[in-house]
Amino acid sequence: MDDRPGDRDDGAVDESYWRTAGERIETLLDASSAGGAVARERAEQLVREVADLYGAALARVLQLVDAHTVDRLAGDDLVASLLLVHGMHPHDVHRRVQTALDSVRPYLGSHGGDVTLLGVAEGVVRLELSGSCRTCPSSSVTLELAVEDAVRAAAPEIESIEVAAAQQESSSGLIAADSLFSRVHADGHASGSWVAAPELAQLQPGEVGGFALAGMTILACRVGEDLFAYRDHCPSCDKSLAGAALHRRVGYPVGDAVLRCPSCRAHFDAVHAGARVDGDGHLEPLPVLVRAGELSVAVPVGVGG
Repeated sequence: MDDRPGDRDDGAVDESYWRTAGERIETLLDASSAGGAVARERAEQLVREVADLYGAALARVLQLVDAHTVDRLAGDDLVASLLLVHGMHPHDVHRRVQTALDSVRPYLGSHGGDVTLLGVAEGVVRLELSGSCRTCPSSSVTLELAVEDAVRAAAPEIESIEVAAAQQESSSGLIAADSLFSRVHADGHASGSWVAAPELAQLQPGEVGGFALAGMTILACRVGEDLFAYRDHCPSCDKSLAGAALHRRVGYPVGDAVLRCPSCRAHFDAVHAGARVDGDGHLEPLPVLVRAGELSVAVPVGVGG
């Protein structure tokens, strides 16, 4: 039997191939337009017929399995995306958004922040964000990428996301959460994009490595089981961090980790958004999350540290 393009030699599904299936279908539909409007309409009708057929089969599968199996199916990114397309996802939008926020909460915590779901109504998701780095535009980008991307992937039917500031931060010097998303998109700047970076998984605990990603150099390190990534730039001396090493501060508990710039010896908290521990300033953090089963880094566009 011939191998299908979405299958690997070990029999597993190639997630990266199927994640781009929608783009390939759209490309083929566009190509059919060369044959005229009638050819385009027939191609679109063919796609609808095939989609409806598989949708009917998927509905039958859900009827034949128990609730536990349905939950397991909904937990698979590829299957969940098909369930959403056909309006068959077993979880309501509130639960899906909450699950999405839970998936990014550990990352937000590394920035000293958190997110609370206030409600979902009439296509609008209302969130409350607390914490973030001070005075750093790139922090806005990383939070926006982590939160908004996760929410829209879990609930593509939502129309907008509204953000409210936590009460205790209303008079603080932190970036105002109610302007977080609008600030990132101001002046037409693109927020950035997620780039697959499976090579980061090779880092061992306590190890630091440099990687070329989407035209920029990043510095990544592993502290325990957690990965952290930063733009390769020291805000203190304006030089590369190549050769930086992780250190544990004297008297601090296990899990403490600071990156020391090899040029100026400035120290930055690798776990808490790269804040400098011996002066002012901080590194430019980049989100590291598993998206659709693949380790990825969010690379901001048009935003400096």
